[in-house]
Amino acid sequence: MAKTEKKIEEKKKEQKWKKPEGYLKRKPEEEKETSEKIIRIMQTDIPGEKQVYVSLTKIKGISWSFANAICNKLNLDKRRKVVSLSEEEIKKIENFVKNPELPIFLFNRRKDFDTGKDSHLLTSDLELRKDFDIKRLKKIRSYRGLRHALGQPVRGQRTKSHFRKKGKSVGVIHKAKIGKKS
Repeated sequence: MAKTEKKIEEKKKEQKWKKPEGYLKRKPEEEKETSEKIIRIMQTDIPGEKQVYVSLTKIKGISWSFANAICNKLNLDKRRKVVSLSEEEIKKIENFVKNPELPIFLFNRRKDFDTGKDSHLLTSDLELRKDFDIKRLKKIRSYRGLRHALGQPVRGQRTKSHFRKKGKSVGVIHKAKIGKKS
C-alpha cells in the first residue's frame, strides 16, 4: 500500500495546477480608461463609474433631494453611469441646475437677506455667500456672530463636554505622589 500512495503523490506533483491564459494580467488600457474616466459638471470633477443620482450630490450645493428632482424632471435614469451621458444631457443638467424650475423648498437660499429672492447657489458662490453671512453677523455683533468669532457652537449645543480646544483641560487634578515608587 505504501507504494501505491507514493505513486499517487508523484502523479499529483507532476500534474501541477497550470494558470489559465490571462491569469492575473492587467486590463487593457482601453477598458481601464472607460472605468476611470472623469466627467466635469459645474466645475466639479465626477468619477465616471458613479451613478448619475449619486454623482450629482458630489457637486457642492446639490443635496440628495435636489439630485432626485433633477433626475425626475429631466427624465434621466438614476442608475445610469455618468460615462454614458452624452454632451447634450450634461448641458441639459448644467442649464437646469443654473435655472431650476423646482419647488422653493428645495432651494438652499430662500429669502436672501440682500435681495429677498429665492435662489439656489452652487460651488464657490455658496461658499462665498456663507462667508459673507458670517462676516455680516460678526460685524453687527449679534449673538451668533460672537459665537462664530469665539469658535463656540452657534446653535445652542452644550459645551461642558464637547467643543473643547487644545490646551484647555477641565477635570480632576491629582497631586503628584512625592517619594513613593510604584
